[in-house]
Amino acid sequence: MKRTLAFGGLVATTGLLAASLAAPAQAAPGGATASGATVPAKDAKQVVEYWAQNNFDALRDAKQYHPDYKVSTHTARLKSSGGPAPDSKAGIVAPIGEEGKASGKVKNVNLPKTIGKVFFTRGGHSYWCSGTSVQSKYHNLVATAGHCAYNTDDDDNVLDNWVFVPGYYQGKTPWGIYAAKQAFTHYDFDVYEDFDRDYAFVSVYNGLKVSSVSSTTDAKAAADFEKAGGFVYPVKDKNGRIVKYILVTVVDAGRLGDNVGGQGFAYNIAPGKNVFVFAYPAGEHPDGDKPYSGITPKWLYGKTAKNVVNPALKIEEQIAVKGALTYGADGGPWLYRYSNTRRTGYVNGVVSTFIDADGNGRYDYVGSPFFDGETYGVYKAAANVWSGSIR
Repeated sequence: MKRTLAFGGLVATTGLLAASLAAPAQAAPGGATASGATVPAKDAKQVVEYWAQNNFDALRDAKQYHPDYKVSTHTARLKSSGGPAPDSKAGIVAPIGEEGKASGKVKNVNLPKTIGKVFFTRGGHSYWCSGTSVQSKYHNLVATAGHCAYNTDDDDNVLDNWVFVPGYYQGKTPWGIYAAKQAFTHYDFDVYEDFDRDYAFVSVYNGLKVSSVSSTTDAKAAADFEKAGGFVYPVKDKNGRIVKYILVTVVDAGRLGDNVGGQGFAYNIAPGKNVFVFAYPAGEHPDGDKPYSGITPKWLYGKTAKNVVNPALKIEEQIAVKGALTYGADGGPWLYRYSNTRRTGYVNGVVSTFIDADGNGRYDYVGSPFFDGETYGVYKAAANVWSGSIR
């Protein structure tokens, strides 16, 4: 189901301060914003505890995610004509720390601090996608693909055990783990699974960082440690008896945007502009070749052009950038006007689809929803959500 909703007059400028997002959250017109259930702070802490066990083994064991369990995206194709059109004037929201400053010019490629991996569980398995910190009133917002945040089999719910780890590398969490509070996406994705709206903005609690690890055989000491806010992991022998307790001390890492910054946001930018795409590809190409490990982020650069269509995913007007990324790149940000010196730009898309345009068994384009005024409405609602500490 496609909906054509007018979005009149909402324009942000490079000088827009984060404080200007303090106005009451507004849904996109016609109720286009869908918000998931709020994850209570106590549950969010348990989510971080889940990933931290066994020295973050669950993070290392996670696999790249793409919704092939439901429908193949190999049917996505490119059309040379048509495509999305802006629904109002173009607008941008400045990155964190650059409110009021002029945007920089693109020179080289340095990886932004804001990018990382989104981790979650589904069907008893651990998965990851790509994502980025983005500007918001409380410096606590992550942008990713809708299918990397929403459980489309259970409407209105964020995927289980959802966290964002900026700068993730082989089990390392340099700036902490940030558990989800609430996810926001477009109504058409939440209800109709329309991948023309395959984006999500997730507010996260303050991060938690491990400060020390110790052990004890005293059950009471372990219980007291847990009551004081630490993580406790029982270690059992082959007969199932507890022989000791691993005690993990965690500290509040602070707000996501204060630690790694946050990219700006851009919408209604007409196709044909250059963007950088940053993501963690890991999957194989359709022919089985697997050129990426998913360990370190990769990038591509090109013009947003072409019209992506895929009836199986209700896609009629995604945009595409030429590049050979694979699964795992899902949710990776498209950054417009990216500056290598500041390592910031404006999120103007997220990786959603992978296209083998020439039919040679290799992905040669990636697709993204077109960010328009309705996207800005979803973003604005998410950008005003307070979260705070779970410590």
